[in-house]
Amino acid sequence: MAGEVERLQELVDKYDNIVFFGGAGVSTESGIPDFRSQDGLYHQKYDYPPETILSHTFFRRNTEEFYRFYRAKMLVLDAKPNAAHKKLAEWEQQGKLKAVVTQNIDGLHQKAGSKKVIELHGSIHRNHCMKCHKFYDIKDMNFTPIPYCSCGGIIKPDVVLYEESLNEEDITNTISAISSCDTLIVIGTSLSVYPAASFIDFFRGKHLVVINLGQTRNRVDAELIIDGKVEDYLNMENISKYLKK
Repeated sequence: MAGEVERLQELVDKYDNIVFFGGAGVSTESGIPDFRSQDGLYHQKYDYPPETILSHTFFRRNTEEFYRFYRAKMLVLDAKPNAAHKKLAEWEQQGKLKAVVTQNIDGLHQKAGSKKVIELHGSIHRNHCMKCHKFYDIKDMNFTPIPYCSCGGIIKPDVVLYEESLNEEDITNTISAISSCDTLIVIGTSLSVYPAASFIDFFRGKHLVVINLGQTRNRVDAELIIDGKVEDYLNMENISKYLKK
């Protein structure tokens, strides 16, 4: 671990055009379950597979069941940013980190202080009426059992469900950030969810770092590939014994 930590720190010290690309593993330390790990949502028992529940078709046809799962498993509103979120915000404040690209929908990067965040899969904190398009903050939602707008329309969370396309502006901004950075740090994702995972193929810089608990897709050609927990490498309290600062 010492050598890996030192190399990661060397890259952060040397470069100031870094982009971070993160997945569910970044937020597990905050108590938000991921999908594919041993304790992830895909290994739990439900009446329907999570991939089915979190699809556009299921949302339209089984809205009440969708929201039952969504409330129980996706809305972790009391979650707090962990050391990884805070460290990324610190790097941004130091002028080193140019953008955070996340597949997470929890808003914890912003809570930690990050300003330049691209949320590829949307956010639980943004919601809109499907009829009149009125905006609803999460704190204004009434989940009993389906949230309705004052106009009578169903309110849908601004999260990208299966069968839905990513936001075009987010796609453009992600490609621009990744293709122009010199160091790309990929953390907490198996790189198996498309199209989001395909964005790292636009990287043309010098240094690619991948940190994930478990295997990532085989064709990733990274300078540094670490099979480990995110918090072990972005939590300075855990790694301070390996570093002088």
